[in-house]
Amino acid sequence: MAMAGKPMILLADDDEMIVDVLQRQFIREGYDVEVAFDGEEALRKARTAAPDLVLLDVMMPRLQGWEVVRALRRESAVPVLMLTARGEEMDRILGLELGADDYIVKPFSFRELLARVRATLRRVSLDQPAPAPAPLAPSTAGLMTLGYLSIDRRRYQVTRNGQPLALTQREYDLLIALLDADGAVVARADLLDRVWGESWFGDPRTLDVHIRWLREKLEQDPGHPTLILTVRGVGYRLVSPDELQSHD
Repeated sequence: MAMAGKPMILLADDDEMIVDVLQRQFIREGYDVEVAFDGEEALRKARTAAPDLVLLDVMMPRLQGWEVVRALRRESAVPVLMLTARGEEMDRILGLELGADDYIVKPFSFRELLARVRATLRRVSLDQPAPAPAPLAPSTAGLMTLGYLSIDRRRYQVTRNGQPLALTQREYDLLIALLDADGAVVARADLLDRVWGESWFGDPRTLDVHIRWLREKLEQDPGHPTLILTVRGVGYRLVSPDELQSHD
């Protein structure tokens, strides 16, 4: 990511007038801006320019915004804010399910867009690895095995079949929050408070998106999870080692 200096935004929209206006306004606010006018160009520049945030129109030629964000989420955690004229609830849910961080409906004011960009970049800073994790209490330190997973809390490391997993800080914190419940259900609100903080505001469905990403990294078959289970209307739970042993 490029945020050591000016934050870099990748702005992708096939409306050249919108791109021109937004580019000039963001530059005035102190951002570097890369632009793209179709989905393929947006995906290519997201991979090569290492933006700090992507502003992505939904309806674009060559590759639609939905397809771009789906492809990005397979390889990157860069925050994505969707721009669209479509404001129906199902469209917003689809964007979030595919991995978008936020969603703004056209027409919008630049002040609102700028506020959302700033808020998203602030939230993303929480996902960066902690520079020096505090030592854990002896009662929680050590290596834990959960089937084919090994969780080393002293090293902040998770391995699957011996291979280290690249978890974001939020994904790791979410896993530990579930692990600490020792097989019990953790309510959605409690997970949001513990992992995102009590002062966090945003769409609570972001929890479901992060659970899905975590399952994709942990589960042998993410579509039929056996480790992170959904308890409908309540929250999620991580199976305990005893449960796994009883099914062997």
